[in-house]
Amino acid sequence: MAPSVQANTPREAPHLVADRRRHKRVNVTLLGRFMRSNKQEYPCKLIDISVGGAAMMSPVAVDIDERIVAYFDHIGGIEGTVARSFEGGFAIRLSVTAHKREKLAAQLTWLINRSAHLAADDRLHNRNLSRNEQSSLQLDDGIVISCRVTDISISGASIETQARPEIGREVTLGKLRARVTRHHAGGIAVQFLDIQNPAALRRYFG
Repeated sequence: MAPSVQANTPREAPHLVADRRRHKRVNVTLLGRFMRSNKQEYPCKLIDISVGGAAMMSPVAVDIDERIVAYFDHIGGIEGTVARSFEGGFAIRLSVTAHKREKLAAQLTWLINRSAHLAADDRLHNRNLSRNEQSSLQLDDGIVISCRVTDISISGASIETQARPEIGREVTLGKLRARVTRHHAGGIAVQFLDIQNPAALRRYFG
């Protein structure tokens, strides 16, 4: 299902007022996971984000000023400290380098443009069963193992493997650099570090 994205509009859910003044927020629905400072992980749902902060729904309460690391499809990893809690979730103040800020701004622009061309873009981003299922997975310590690609899109893939590299760890699927976003019963899901060309993906995995 494609993420729902629209330009920032006034809303009643609590957010950081100062952050809203400084940075334009994008309303977006993306599923992901986050890790608390005690290393415990939980599912979450991103509801809006800017280059300065993000708000997400969470099944557990968190502490003010707690460090949070989260991963979302199409965006990848973000981290920051809890600035405010609200019913059913919390908002964080992002800790980003200048390079990461520029990259995130580009990703948010891409998400907005994606929404504007939703019908055509959905066909590109929907994950489809790969016909070339066998591939290789290279871990960051240089180990290369065989794996099975069960579905793939221009932004990521689901891989059947016994390996369980840590969430956030960089790996290489075939020749494509990616980052682990979650674990599932049969293996892992990864997000490519760069949005891939659909035609190239079809040649490589089709």
